[in-house]
Amino acid sequence: YLVNPISVSNLVQALVPVAQKKKPIVNIDSTIDAEQAKTAGFAVSTYIGTDNVAAGALAGEEMLKLVPKGSKVALIAGIVGDVGSNARIKGFKQAVEGKLEVAVMVSADWDREKALTAATDILQAHPDLAGFFAANDIMALGVERAVQTSGKDVKVIGLDGIVDALKSVAAGELSATVAQYPYVVGAMGVEACKAAAMGKELPANVPAPVLLINKDNAEASLKNFPRPGGDYPDPFREMLK
Repeated sequence: YLVNPISVSNLVQALVPVAQKKKPIVNIDSTIDAEQAKTAGFAVSTYIGTDNVAAGALAGEEMLKLVPKGSKVALIAGIVGDVGSNARIKGFKQAVEGKLEVAVMVSADWDREKALTAATDILQAHPDLAGFFAANDIMALGVERAVQTSGKDVKVIGLDGIVDALKSVAAGELSATVAQYPYVVGAMGVEACKAAAMGKELPANVPAPVLLINKDNAEASLKNFPRPGGDYPDPFREMLK
């Protein structure tokens, strides 16, 4: 069974009869809470998804290349309490800790217009701001609009690697984005199901590929979309050989 829940708990009870029939459960993208699953009497066979902390760290490392040490940056988070947003912000903060000053962090609910409004206010309140990290590309595009309107040279990095963001990076608007690859997550999920059906032992956790996209590789990334360019680790593909 290949599942992608909308929350950590919404599929737990529904999967109990699946587990009772000894059917493998392949969890992709959004995680099922392991403790809740254990309480219900089952465990997922494997999880495949983006390591959001690592993705946020890639964004932080790129920001360090774009702005002087000690610069002020602002963070635009998603929905308050969202696990993915929190992980992306955590990764970024870890990468820039002691090197950049996080002047402010606000939540914009994954919304472009809310991010635009928030960034406009932040630019007015912090005229010396050097950069923004937005926890997804939709918000980053809103932030970039605010930066363009202000006429300032402020770097903006997003995360997801959606087509509009890749085009913006290629055009020299967004400074960068960190691309994740839902296509690969889905494909690996199907491979994992096939491997499980063959009786293969699945690894507990498989991180999907993420890639820093800047002006140097944006055009190539657009051509390769929705796949990453080049090869990437895929244990399930090896099992099916």
